[in-house]
Amino acid sequence: MATLRAYAMPKWGIEMTEGVVAEWMVAEGVPFKKGDLLALIETDKITNEIEAEADGMFPRLIAQQGSAYAVGELIAVLAGPDDKVSADEVDAFVAGFKPADTKVASKAGAAPPPPATPEPEPAPAPAPAPQVAIADDANISPAARAFAQANGVDITALTGSGPNGRLTFQDVQQASLPPVAIGGGAAVDLTPVGNELGEVFASPLAKRLAVQHGVDLHGLTGTGPKGRIGKADVLAKVKPVEAPAAAHAAQAPAPADFARPPAGSAEVVKMSPMRKAIAKALSHSKSTIPHFYLRSGVRIDAILGLRAQAKAATGEAPSINDYLVRACALALARHPDVNVQVHGDEIHRFASADIAVAVATDKGLITPIVKGADTLSVAAISRTVKALADKARTGKLQPDEFQGGSFSISNLGMFGIDQFDAIINPPQGAILAVGAGNRQPIEIGNALAFATIVQFSLSCDHRAIDGAVGADFMRTLKGLIEEPTLLVG
Repeated sequence: MATLRAYAMPKWGIEMTEGVVAEWMVAEGVPFKKGDLLALIETDKITNEIEAEADGMFPRLIAQQGSAYAVGELIAVLAGPDDKVSADEVDAFVAGFKPADTKVASKAGAAPPPPATPEPEPAPAPAPAPQVAIADDANISPAARAFAQANGVDITALTGSGPNGRLTFQDVQQASLPPVAIGGGAAVDLTPVGNELGEVFASPLAKRLAVQHGVDLHGLTGTGPKGRIGKADVLAKVKPVEAPAAAHAAQAPAPADFARPPAGSAEVVKMSPMRKAIAKALSHSKSTIPHFYLRSGVRIDAILGLRAQAKAATGEAPSINDYLVRACALALARHPDVNVQVHGDEIHRFASADIAVAVATDKGLITPIVKGADTLSVAAISRTVKALADKARTGKLQPDEFQGGSFSISNLGMFGIDQFDAIINPPQGAILAVGAGNRQPIEIGNALAFATIVQFSLSCDHRAIDGAVGADFMRTLKGLIEEPTLLVG
């Protein structure tokens, strides 16, 4: 009889309650090796790659791609790579599965209960663990001491991994496990797989999938930024593995009277975890935070001149947004009453300017944070923003890289939007909306001239920021941008 094990939705972070199985990377019934990529699982903000911890096989994949499952809920049934598993065994296992965390996950599967079977004879009681003597001055934690005494673990030959060689609970627990037999066989080649792809402009996941599926990336044109090859480009070259039911369906002839959907019909798309998180946060923000808006037109010709000089000197230049992040950071340092978060009836003022920059991804809007932007040069901000944006679009941001922040910038100018008002990203106290730059005639002194004007709109939380405070911040910001001598310092 095969040994079946549950493969449940994992939990990352204390706030995670569910995840979406974005894609299964292995087929049902096909063995896999330790380290193989099994699935891509999305949470509110990131996509995680799940690797196999040991050789195995999924006799049944329960989770549907694109569907959300609670933490601890059964998403697949796991067996050994060479196990012969019957459908009845899998049905019985699914019917008897109980999530470890009943507060989060419910029982998975609605299969009928298996037929009653006679209860087996009770197993003989295990022999009591031998008593071990542990010196009072032994360098061992209390939990480890109790475990060793309860399970008869001799600690005299153990080496502790804790501070100053202290024996930890994990050290003693590991020593209590039976030895694992290691099989023989030919020597294993440890040469890294895929080194020949080092010069290919592709994401790490794309390279890994290319090696796994035998796809040649040389000559392949990527659809990502600057032609970068991504996961979708590789998977487009991989022939999908058809499940038996899908294969039979593919062989069935299409009906001759196939008709287009009726007029007025709509496609129903379920919200992803990220989209639900965005909807929840922004609905709460708009309905509970008293927004007010301060709008101003700002000349950016001086910044355009700085960019041109940097381009001529080094061949590359920071973006306009990088200069705006620097200007906002310096303005926040001068106006700490705007550099705030609001938590109930408390206002948290911050010494450093941690600025969140809105980045559009294919799964929704995410705001990675440039920490300590007031201490960074424009060039350093540019490098940081590029790295964070790339991680955001590939779902690789860590929680501390997008949670928190004291101020946000949302720039839709590159999409041709002249002006808009942004919704505050709680618990932050303000967000700056940036429109497109347009050449306009203005009066300078007593003469008429043309200048590039960008429309700014500052959304403020009136519970923490008064109109005069926000207006003073906008005046400082405008001065820094129109006379940006301090921005390059």
